Amino acid sequence: MNRRLWLVAVALVVAVCAVFLLPPIPQSQAYHNFADQRALLGIPHCLDVISNGPFLIFGTWGIFVVAAEGTRPLFVDSRERWPYLVFFTGVALTAFGSAYYHLRPADDRLVWDRIPMTIGFMALVAAVISERVSVRAGLRLLALLVALGIASVGYWNVTQTAGHGDLRPYVLVQFGSLLVILLLIALFPPRYTRGSDFIVSLAIYALAKLFEATDKPIFALGGIVSGHTLKHITAAISAYWILRMLQLRRPITAP
Repeated sequence: MNRRLWLVAVALVVAVCAVFLLPPIPQSQAYHNFADQRALLGIPHCLDVISNGPFLIFGTWGIFVVAAEGTRPLFVDSRERWPYLVFFTGVALTAFGSAYYHLRPADDRLVWDRIPMTIGFMALVAAVISERVSVRAGLRLLALLVALGIASVGYWNVTQTAGHGDLRPYVLVQFGSLLVILLLIALFPPRYTRGSDFIVSLAIYALAKLFEATDKPIFALGGIVSGHTLKHITAAISAYWILRMLQLRRPITAP
Protein backbone atom coordinates (compact mmCIF):
# COMPACT_ATOMS: atom_id res chain seq x y z
CA MET A 1 0.00 0.00 0.00
CA ASN A 2 1.46 3.39 -0.94
CA ARG A 3 1.94 6.20 1.54
CA ARG A 4 -1.15 8.12 0.49
CA LEU A 5 -3.41 5.15 1.11
CA TRP A 6 -1.72 4.59 4.46
CA LEU A 7 -2.47 8.20 5.35
CA VAL A 8 -6.14 7.77 4.47
CA ALA A 9 -6.27 4.51 6.44
CA VAL A 10 -4.62 6.06 9.50
CA ALA A 11 -6.96 9.07 9.40
CA LEU A 12 -9.95 6.74 9.19
CA VAL A 13 -8.73 4.63 12.11
CA VAL A 14 -8.21 7.78 14.18
CA ALA A 15 -11.74 8.94 13.31
CA VAL A 16 -13.20 5.55 14.26
CA CYS A 17 -11.33 5.53 17.58
CA ALA A 18 -12.34 9.12 18.33
CA VAL A 19 -16.02 8.41 17.71
CA PHE A 20 -16.10 5.16 19.69
CA LEU A 21 -14.27 6.72 22.62
CA LEU A 22 -17.37 8.85 23.01
CA PRO A 23 -20.23 7.48 25.09
CA PRO A 24 -23.19 6.06 23.14
CA ILE A 25 -25.22 8.79 21.43
CA PRO A 26 -28.98 8.23 21.80
CA GLN A 27 -31.48 9.84 19.46
CA SER A 28 -32.95 12.86 21.21
CA GLN A 29 -36.73 12.83 21.01
CA ALA A 30 -36.61 16.62 20.74
CA TYR A 31 -35.17 16.12 17.26
CA HIS A 32 -38.64 15.20 15.98
CA ASN A 33 -40.10 18.52 17.14
CA PHE A 34 -39.46 20.57 14.01
CA ALA A 35 -40.18 24.28 13.90
CA ASP A 36 -42.71 24.29 11.08
CA GLN A 37 -45.72 22.31 12.25
CA ARG A 38 -48.15 23.79 9.70
CA ALA A 39 -50.48 21.55 7.72
CA LEU A 40 -51.22 22.83 4.23
CA LEU A 41 -53.23 21.26 1.42
CA GLY A 42 -54.16 18.52 3.88
CA ILE A 43 -50.48 17.54 4.28
CA PRO A 44 -49.08 17.49 7.84
CA HIS A 45 -45.80 19.39 8.22
CA CYS A 46 -46.34 20.35 4.60
CA LEU A 47 -43.20 22.31 3.72
CA ASP A 48 -40.89 19.79 5.38
CA VAL A 49 -42.63 17.08 3.34
CA ILE A 50 -42.85 18.66 -0.10
CA SER A 51 -39.37 20.22 0.11
CA ASN A 52 -38.09 16.70 -0.53
CA GLY A 53 -39.23 17.04 -4.13
CA PRO A 54 -35.82 18.28 -5.37
CA PHE A 55 -34.22 15.03 -4.18
CA LEU A 56 -36.52 13.08 -6.49
CA ILE A 57 -35.98 15.50 -9.37
CA PHE A 58 -32.17 15.59 -9.18
CA GLY A 59 -31.86 11.92 -8.28
CA THR A 60 -33.98 10.76 -11.21
CA TRP A 61 -32.26 13.22 -13.53
CA GLY A 62 -28.88 11.93 -12.40
CA ILE A 63 -29.87 8.30 -12.97
CA PHE A 64 -31.03 9.14 -16.48
CA VAL A 65 -27.89 11.15 -17.36
CA VAL A 66 -25.48 8.52 -16.01
CA ALA A 67 -27.35 5.57 -17.54
CA ALA A 68 -27.88 7.17 -20.94
CA GLU A 69 -24.65 9.23 -21.18
CA GLY A 70 -25.92 10.83 -24.40
CA THR A 71 -23.61 11.58 -27.30
CA ARG A 72 -20.55 12.21 -25.11
CA PRO A 73 -19.23 9.49 -22.79
CA LEU A 74 -19.14 10.68 -19.19
CA PHE A 75 -16.49 8.21 -18.05
CA VAL A 76 -13.10 7.03 -19.24
CA ASP A 77 -14.05 3.57 -18.02
CA SER A 78 -17.76 2.77 -18.37
CA ARG A 79 -17.63 0.79 -15.11
CA GLU A 80 -17.22 4.09 -13.24
CA ARG A 81 -20.91 4.79 -13.76
CA TRP A 82 -22.03 2.21 -11.21
CA PRO A 83 -21.18 4.14 -8.02
CA TYR A 84 -22.87 7.21 -9.48
CA LEU A 85 -25.99 5.22 -10.39
CA VAL A 86 -26.16 4.02 -6.78
CA PHE A 87 -25.50 7.56 -5.53
CA PHE A 88 -28.34 9.10 -7.53
CA THR A 89 -30.62 6.20 -6.61
CA GLY A 90 -29.92 7.02 -2.95
CA VAL A 91 -30.71 10.68 -3.65
CA ALA A 92 -34.02 9.81 -5.33
CA LEU A 93 -35.01 7.39 -2.55
CA THR A 94 -34.26 10.09 0.04
CA ALA A 95 -37.27 12.00 -1.28
CA PHE A 96 -39.59 9.14 -0.35
CA GLY A 97 -37.88 8.23 2.93
CA SER A 98 -37.70 11.79 4.19
CA ALA A 99 -41.25 12.66 3.12
CA TYR A 100 -42.53 9.51 4.87
CA TYR A 101 -40.69 10.50 8.04
CA HIS A 102 -41.85 14.12 8.05
CA LEU A 103 -45.50 13.17 7.67
CA ARG A 104 -45.28 11.78 11.22
CA PRO A 105 -41.82 12.31 12.74
CA ALA A 106 -40.83 9.41 14.99
CA ASP A 107 -37.94 7.00 15.46
CA ASP A 108 -39.56 4.17 13.50
CA ARG A 109 -39.92 6.40 10.44
CA LEU A 110 -36.54 8.06 10.81
CA VAL A 111 -34.94 4.76 9.80
CA TRP A 112 -36.38 5.13 6.28
CA ASP A 113 -35.14 8.71 6.08
CA ARG A 114 -31.58 7.77 6.98
CA ILE A 115 -31.05 4.58 4.96
CA PRO A 116 -31.18 6.29 1.53
CA MET A 117 -28.83 9.00 2.76
CA THR A 118 -26.23 6.47 3.84
CA ILE A 119 -26.51 4.80 0.44
CA GLY A 120 -25.71 8.15 -1.17
CA PHE A 121 -22.80 8.94 1.16
CA MET A 122 -21.11 5.58 0.71
CA ALA A 123 -21.69 5.37 -3.04
CA LEU A 124 -20.00 8.75 -3.44
CA VAL A 125 -16.98 7.46 -1.51
CA ALA A 126 -16.82 4.50 -3.91
CA ALA A 127 -17.10 6.87 -6.88
CA VAL A 128 -14.15 8.96 -5.70
CA ILE A 129 -12.10 5.82 -5.03
CA SER A 130 -12.86 4.64 -8.56
CA GLU A 131 -11.73 7.93 -10.07
CA ARG A 132 -8.76 8.74 -7.88
CA VAL A 133 -7.34 5.38 -6.80
CA SER A 134 -8.60 2.39 -8.79
CA VAL A 135 -11.76 1.54 -10.69
CA ARG A 136 -11.50 -2.05 -9.53
CA ALA A 137 -11.12 -1.03 -5.88
CA GLY A 138 -14.05 1.36 -6.08
CA LEU A 139 -16.34 -1.26 -7.59
CA ARG A 140 -15.25 -3.94 -5.13
CA LEU A 141 -15.85 -1.63 -2.19
CA LEU A 142 -19.19 -0.26 -3.43
CA ALA A 143 -21.42 -3.03 -2.09
CA LEU A 144 -19.45 -3.30 1.17
CA LEU A 145 -19.59 0.44 1.81
CA VAL A 146 -23.32 0.63 1.09
CA ALA A 147 -23.93 -2.37 3.36
CA LEU A 148 -21.96 -0.70 6.17
CA GLY A 149 -23.97 2.47 5.72
CA ILE A 150 -27.28 0.62 5.96
CA ALA A 151 -25.97 -1.41 8.91
CA SER A 152 -25.13 1.79 10.80
CA VAL A 153 -28.79 2.81 10.63
CA GLY A 154 -29.92 -0.71 11.52
CA TYR A 155 -27.62 -0.72 14.55
CA TRP A 156 -29.03 2.59 15.74
CA ASN A 157 -32.60 1.35 15.26
CA VAL A 158 -32.00 -1.86 17.20
CA THR A 159 -30.27 -0.08 20.08
CA GLN A 160 -32.86 2.72 20.13
CA THR A 161 -35.70 0.20 20.30
CA ALA A 162 -33.89 -1.58 23.14
CA GLY A 163 -33.74 1.68 25.08
CA HIS A 164 -30.02 2.42 24.74
CA GLY A 165 -29.81 4.09 21.34
CA ASP A 166 -26.39 4.62 19.81
CA LEU A 167 -25.87 6.89 16.81
CA ARG A 168 -22.07 6.58 16.75
CA PRO A 169 -21.84 4.27 13.70
CA TYR A 170 -24.26 6.50 11.78
CA VAL A 171 -22.30 9.62 12.72
CA LEU A 172 -19.14 7.88 11.56
CA VAL A 173 -20.72 6.92 8.22
CA GLN A 174 -21.97 10.43 7.57
CA PHE A 175 -18.96 12.44 8.60
CA GLY A 176 -16.30 9.77 8.08
CA SER A 177 -17.35 9.45 4.44
CA LEU A 178 -16.89 13.20 3.98
CA LEU A 179 -13.44 12.99 5.59
CA VAL A 180 -12.38 10.16 3.27
CA ILE A 181 -13.63 12.02 0.20
CA LEU A 182 -11.69 15.15 1.15
CA LEU A 183 -8.51 13.17 1.81
CA LEU A 184 -8.76 11.30 -1.49
CA ILE A 185 -9.27 14.56 -3.36
CA ALA A 186 -6.31 16.16 -1.60
CA LEU A 187 -3.91 13.22 -1.98
CA PHE A 188 -4.69 11.65 -5.35
CA PRO A 189 -4.56 13.30 -8.78
CA PRO A 190 -7.84 13.70 -10.67
CA ARG A 191 -8.71 11.81 -13.82
CA TYR A 192 -11.13 14.54 -14.88
CA THR A 193 -11.41 18.31 -14.86
CA ARG A 194 -13.66 20.15 -12.40
CA GLY A 195 -12.40 18.19 -9.41
CA SER A 196 -13.11 21.26 -7.27
CA ASP A 197 -16.83 20.65 -7.80
CA PHE A 198 -16.61 17.90 -5.18
CA ILE A 199 -15.48 20.56 -2.69
CA VAL A 200 -18.29 22.88 -3.74
CA SER A 201 -20.83 20.08 -3.31
CA LEU A 202 -19.53 19.27 0.18
CA ALA A 203 -19.57 22.98 1.10
CA ILE A 204 -23.21 23.21 0.00
CA TYR A 205 -23.98 20.13 2.10
CA ALA A 206 -22.26 21.77 5.08
CA LEU A 207 -24.58 24.75 4.58
CA ALA A 208 -27.52 22.33 4.59
CA LYS A 209 -26.37 20.97 7.95
CA LEU A 210 -26.15 24.53 9.27
CA PHE A 211 -29.74 25.12 8.20
CA GLU A 212 -30.73 21.91 9.95
CA ALA A 213 -29.06 23.04 13.17
CA THR A 214 -30.82 26.44 13.03
CA ASP A 215 -34.28 25.13 12.18
CA LYS A 216 -36.17 27.05 14.84
CA PRO A 217 -34.21 30.35 14.75
CA ILE A 218 -34.72 30.61 10.97
CA PHE A 219 -38.45 29.92 11.30
CA ALA A 220 -38.67 32.51 14.07
CA LEU A 221 -37.42 35.23 11.72
CA GLY A 222 -40.79 35.55 10.04
CA GLY A 223 -42.60 32.26 10.24
CA ILE A 224 -42.27 31.78 6.48
CA VAL A 225 -39.83 28.93 6.08
CA SER A 226 -37.90 26.79 8.56
CA GLY A 227 -34.26 25.83 8.61
CA HIS A 228 -35.14 22.19 8.04
CA THR A 229 -37.09 22.97 4.88
CA LEU A 230 -34.08 24.94 3.63
CA LYS A 231 -31.87 22.00 4.61
CA HIS A 232 -33.76 19.69 2.25
CA ILE A 233 -33.51 22.10 -0.67
CA THR A 234 -29.83 22.86 -0.06
CA ALA A 235 -28.85 19.20 0.36
CA ALA A 236 -30.61 18.42 -2.93
CA ILE A 237 -28.62 21.21 -4.60
CA SER A 238 -25.47 19.58 -3.24
CA ALA A 239 -26.43 16.40 -5.10
CA TYR A 240 -27.27 18.42 -8.21
CA TRP A 241 -23.75 19.88 -8.12
CA ILE A 242 -22.35 16.37 -8.57
CA LEU A 243 -24.65 15.90 -11.57
CA ARG A 244 -23.54 19.25 -12.96
CA MET A 245 -19.91 18.22 -12.54
CA LEU A 246 -20.46 15.00 -14.50
CA GLN A 247 -22.09 16.92 -17.34
CA LEU A 248 -19.39 19.60 -17.61
CA ARG A 249 -16.13 17.84 -16.86
CA ARG A 250 -13.68 16.34 -19.36
CA PRO A 251 -10.96 13.68 -19.02
CA ILE A 252 -7.54 15.08 -18.25
CA THR A 253 -5.12 14.21 -21.02
CA ALA A 254 -1.70 13.19 -19.71
CA PRO A 255 1.10 15.46 -21.03
